Amino acid sequence: MEQNETPQNHRSGFVAVVGKPNVGKSTLINEYVGEKITIVSDKPQTTRRIIRGILTRPDAQIIFVDTPGIYHAGSRGRGPQKRGGHTPLLNRVMVESAVNVLDEVDIVVFVVDGSRPPTEEDKHIGGLLNDRAQVPVLLALNKSDLLKPIDVQPVTEAYWAIVKHADWMRVSATRRDNLDKLLDQILARLPEGPELFSPEQVTDQPLQVMAAELIREQVLVHTRQEIPHSIAVAIDEWVDRSPTLTHIGATIYVERDSQKGIVIGARGAMLKKIGQQARTAIEGWVGHQVYLELWVKVWDKWREREASLRELGYGGQ
Repeated sequence: MEQNETPQNHRSGFVAVVGKPNVGKSTLINEYVGEKITIVSDKPQTTRRIIRGILTRPDAQIIFVDTPGIYHAGSRGRGPQKRGGHTPLLNRVMVESAVNVLDEVDIVVFVVDGSRPPTEEDKHIGGLLNDRAQVPVLLALNKSDLLKPIDVQPVTEAYWAIVKHADWMRVSATRRDNLDKLLDQILARLPEGPELFSPEQVTDQPLQVMAAELIREQVLVHTRQEIPHSIAVAIDEWVDRSPTLTHIGATIYVERDSQKGIVIGARGAMLKKIGQQARTAIEGWVGHQVYLELWVKVWDKWREREASLRELGYGGQ
């Protein structure tokens, strides 16, 4: 077989991974790809961008599409942060981007928290998929290792009832329980076709975008609940000083002076901790030493302005 020839019966396609916030969508994709291509935290709406993770094997290339968590406008607790009685434009843009992906993929994996019964958010997404999805829907009951045996049947059947699904699987992304079986279900429904990306490629995201996300991840990990929704990161400078050293300058944006103080911390201790851990993560991606400089600036109501969202790269992905 020639180097660029596609093997017979080779499969390729796009798989949207959807669900409400914090059900393990990003963790699932990272496990399949074998690289951390999308950031993870315990904060709602950690994923803001449409990010594609690429799994290449001899018989197939699967492009997993990570999506922002879909929430129901009337839900409580895990939904978007509201200010002044309305939802920030950023949240509406994120949900719209996640829904629009349904029209651009070959398979949908609906990830739910299988350790507990469906919520109103789950039911909303199930109804959305029933109305909108024109491709096979696979139901992935994640975190099933946390479910008591007595609750397995009623919880599973409750999820079956909210969405029309081609198949289903109880999984644990963190323990990798049944991930191979879920992957087999995906492969069985993937169309035949050639590789769409280079076999060495694990994501379609530029290094600058990955660096900004890795910095934001450390802010999410280390700061309080009031901060995550208000944080954005922009890469201002990226200079390869040598083959083994890259200089990166980045700005962390917040919406209020009080948030700026929290991110900087006493005598700059918090910002130093964020920078050190983000630098280590970025070095893992670029493969060499990184010199990282961080600034923190206030950008009032950036989440509520179209121009701000465009400048930061949100929407239209």
